[in-house]
Amino acid sequence: MRLGLALGYWGRGPAADHIPLAQEAERLGYHSVWTAESWGSDAFTPLTWIAARTSRIRLGTAVAQMAARSPTTTAMHALTLDHLSGGRMMLGLGLSGPQVVEGWYGRPFPNSPLTATREYVDVVRQVLRREAPVELDGRFHSHPYRGADGTGLGKALKSITHPLRAGLPVLLGAEGPKNIAQTTRIADGWLPLYWSPTRPQAYEGSLTGLRDGFLIAPMAHAHVCDDVTEGLLPVKAMLGFYIGGMGHAARNFHADLMARMGFEAEARRVQELFLAGRREEAVLAVPDAFADEISLVGPRERIAERLELWRKGPVTDLLVLSPDPHTLRVLAELNS
Repeated sequence: MRLGLALGYWGRGPAADHIPLAQEAERLGYHSVWTAESWGSDAFTPLTWIAARTSRIRLGTAVAQMAARSPTTTAMHALTLDHLSGGRMMLGLGLSGPQVVEGWYGRPFPNSPLTATREYVDVVRQVLRREAPVELDGRFHSHPYRGADGTGLGKALKSITHPLRAGLPVLLGAEGPKNIAQTTRIADGWLPLYWSPTRPQAYEGSLTGLRDGFLIAPMAHAHVCDDVTEGLLPVKAMLGFYIGGMGHAARNFHADLMARMGFEAEARRVQELFLAGRREEAVLAVPDAFADEISLVGPRERIAERLELWRKGPVTDLLVLSPDPHTLRVLAELNS
């Protein structure tokens, strides 16, 4: 199991520690570093900044949102950064949810998410292979565009720039069982939002017949500390926001996932409190047990024991979410 550094997205402004953390992760032998986006900073610009200040560590988006760019635009970003970094790019994509897609990107959320995802990946792959002009008679991503409001003058085109690698890895952030199953067929890897090494049954039905080399790269908050309860508070804050605020009361993929992992009543309670404006109560309502399962928190000895559980499962890459250089060093030592 390889280690990656997950930096996420910015808050109010640029995070001053991202470059030093990425450089330290590279020095420690981490395989990859990952950036993200929601409705603020984008994923590709910080990753390019990191690429210019590192030399070996792989560069991934976890995740770049599909609604933010057409698939050809995303492919252009990926192939450009792959060239500039000497072949270090890993493209992680996610569909997001209707609240973000329609509320922030001003686009309709696809009524067939599986089809929209499949078409998006198809177009990206065509650009990267550069075997012929991009053509797809798609429902959501037609190339050339064939909509009734078009001119009819669109021409199938092939990238002017020759991609460095036709096989640039494409990973998908998927949460629903059907979406995960499709990911195993059309992508090079999967980016789980929550992963519990003690509950493999939560995903068993979707992960049958995995191809050799298929990547499973969950993100996990990590913190070497003496007080487990206190160390879990940032995890609970993140869960409270995602489960309560990253979705509608009637359609929240994150809350649904927590429910499928055995915490349905708790997920609905967190959602209820957050949507009622009682955010601190929502965070406290997140069960310590759930936060603990999906993270690595506590003294070094405790983390060493729990890390063994992660290594025994199908996880190929553990993406560590931690701003603490000491924690990054401890995990590198324990995973060596």
